[in-house]
Amino acid sequence: MKLSPRQENLLKHTFIDFFQTSEFLEHPLILEKADRLYYWDIEGKRYFDAIGGIFVASLGHRHPRLLDAVRRQMERITFAPPLHGIADITLDFVEKIGSVTPGNLKYVKGFSGGSEAVEAALKFVRQYYKQTGHPGKYKFISRYFGYHGGTFGGMGASGTGPRKTKFEPQMPGFVKVFPPSYYRDRFATWEEANRFAAESVEDVIILEDPETVAGVILEPVGNTGGIITPTPEYFRIIREACDRHNVVLIFDEVITGFAKTGKMFAAQTFGVTPDIICTGKGISNGVIPLGAMIARENMAQAFFGPPEAGLQFAHGHTFAGNPLACAVGIAVIDEMVEHKLDEKAEQLGNYIASRLECLKKFGVVREIRGKGVLRGVELVKHTRSMQPFGSPCARRSLPPSPTSTRCAG
Repeated sequence: MKLSPRQENLLKHTFIDFFQTSEFLEHPLILEKADRLYYWDIEGKRYFDAIGGIFVASLGHRHPRLLDAVRRQMERITFAPPLHGIADITLDFVEKIGSVTPGNLKYVKGFSGGSEAVEAALKFVRQYYKQTGHPGKYKFISRYFGYHGGTFGGMGASGTGPRKTKFEPQMPGFVKVFPPSYYRDRFATWEEANRFAAESVEDVIILEDPETVAGVILEPVGNTGGIITPTPEYFRIIREACDRHNVVLIFDEVITGFAKTGKMFAAQTFGVTPDIICTGKGISNGVIPLGAMIARENMAQAFFGPPEAGLQFAHGHTFAGNPLACAVGIAVIDEMVEHKLDEKAEQLGNYIASRLECLKKFGVVREIRGKGVLRGVELVKHTRSMQPFGSPCARRSLPPSPTSTRCAG
C-alpha cells in the first residue's frame, strides 16, 4: 500500500496496538470500509475477514438489523448520566442477556468492552468478600498463557509475558497455574493432563491459604495460548474445588461468548456454570464498544441494602451501559437466537474440524482443537519429532502483519 506523506505522518502521530509503528509502515493497512465478510483498504483492495475483525463481527459487517437498531435508538436517547439515572434500553439489555445466560447469572453491569468487564469482576469479587465476612480474601488464581485485558488488574491476571513486563511491577495478589496443555507430554492421555492441571488449582488454593484466595479466573478456550481446549472434567474439578473453599469462579468469555463454541456461552458448552461471566467483543458485533459483567444471584444480593450500609458496588465508568451500545447488544442477541446461530456454529465447527483433519496427512499438523467455530491448528516441523514449528519458520511463512497465529517455539 502506497501512503501519502500526510498519511505516513499521521501514522507516526498515533500508536498501533502491540505493534511498532516503523514495522507497520513497512506493510501498512488502512481500511476504508467493510461489508459482510470483507474489508476494503484505501486503494480499493478487498480482504476476506476470516476472523470477524478480532473475534468481534460474528454477524458480518454492516448488518442491517444492527444498523437499524442504532438509528432507532439515536432518535430516543444516546447518553444517560450514570450518576443520576439509567436508560430504559439499558434495562432491556439486562433482561435480554439474562435470557441467554446459564444458571442464575442474571445480574448484569454493562461496560465499554471486555477489559473493563474483567477489571470490574476483580473489584466486584474483592468487595463481595469484604461485605460477607471474609476481608482477607484478595488473591486470584489464573493461568500462564492466558490473557484478560490491558488494564492493570487484567494484566495481573494474564500470563502473557511480553505484554506485561514493560509495566512491572504488576499488581500484587495474582497467582499463576499452568494450563493442561503444559502437561500433555508428561501424561499418556489428554484427559490425565487435564485432571492433573485441574487438581493443581486446588493444591494452589490450599498452599496459598483458602482464606486469602478470592477467585479463579479462566478463559474456557485459551486463545492466546493457542486455542487451549480443556475437557469438561477439567472445569468440573475446578468448580468443585472453588465450592469447597468458598472461591469465586470467573469465566472470561470475551472471546468465547455469543455462539462461537456451539452454545451462547462456553460455560454451556462445557456444562459448568461459573459465578461470574465477563464478556465483550461479539456482544455488539463491533458496531459500538460494549462489554458486560454477569454475576450470580447469591453474589449480587450482597450489594443490596439500605443506603447507610454502603453496600453498593463502588465502581463505574462514564460510558458504561451506553444506550446505543445496549440497543446493538439486544439486536445481536435477537439475531443469534432467532437464527439459532449457536446450533449452526456447532454444526459448522464439526464440519470445519473434519475437513481440517485432512491436513494431518502432510505430517506437519500435530493437533486440531477447539469448539464450534473457534478452532486452532497446531503445526510442527514434522509429526515424527513433534518439534514446534517455531517463530523463525512462522516469520518466513506468514504475512508480516497481525494474524491469529500463535508460535509455540
